[in-house]
This record gives sequence, C-alpha cells and structure tokens, in this order.
Amino acid sequence: MGKVAATLKEANGTVTGIIPTRLYDMVKHIEHVEDELIVVSDMHARKATMYERSDAFIALPGGIGTLEEVMEALTWLQLGYHCKPIGLLNTEGFYDSLIDLLRHMVDQGFLRKILFDALVVSADPDDLLEKLCSVDLDLPVKIEHP
Repeated sequence: MGKVAATLKEANGTVTGIIPTRLYDMVKHIEHVEDELIVVSDMHARKATMYERSDAFIALPGGIGTLEEVMEALTWLQLGYHCKPIGLLNTEGFYDSLIDLLRHMVDQGFLRKILFDALVVSADPDDLLEKLCSVDLDLPVKIEHP
C-alpha cells in the first residue's frame, strides 16, 4: 500500500490512508505520504470507513486481507448495502484462480451470474478504471422484503 501511495503522490494524486491503531503502532516510524491519515480503532472500523468514503473498490494482487475485503465488498453489493463498482486488477493472471472459483460457484448455484458479471476484471489499470465507470450495477437485491 505504501508503494501505491507513493506512486500516486508522485503523479500529484491525493492519498487517504485508513489504518487501525494496532497496525499504525507497528508502522508509525515509517515515512507516511498520505494527505490524510485516519487512524481507527480496529479492522471493522477501517472497512466501514473505507466503504463509506469510497466511490469504487479495486483489489490489486495481495494477500488474505485483500481477498477478505474484496469478497466482503462483493457480498455487500449482493445484499444491497452499497451500489459501488468492484474491480480486480488481474496482473499477470493473479486472480485467474479466484475467477475460476467464482465461475464454479455460479455453475453450482451458489452465486448469481448477474453478480459475477458485475465484477470488473482487467490486467490493464486504465482499462479497469474505464470499465468501472460504465459497469451496470442495477442489480436485484438478494432477499426481497415481503
């Protein structure tokens, strides 16, 4: 995340960081380039703040935390908690196995195809951003109220 923030700053972008206290305590000695750094109580507060402040969600290749966050964003889209685009930057096929799993879930009836189709995937950052701006998010909610 630090490299992404530094690269964005070099390109005159604005960077907002949201980090839980426990992690901040581990990295506060490292130089921070954020224009705004929000320190929150825990990971739940971090995700809630990110979801509130975000216009879209993009997962770059990453670890288990990245996977958990993008799956939660997709779940929340499915349940109607937000209507924001979600994308995977599929650098060098990093997310190919995840995409295969999600397709398998569609085939087995555990994921609606309309939700799978709403997930934007590209190996090219510019293409990903362009597609995120035009994705159709007019999705029916998973559970209708009686």
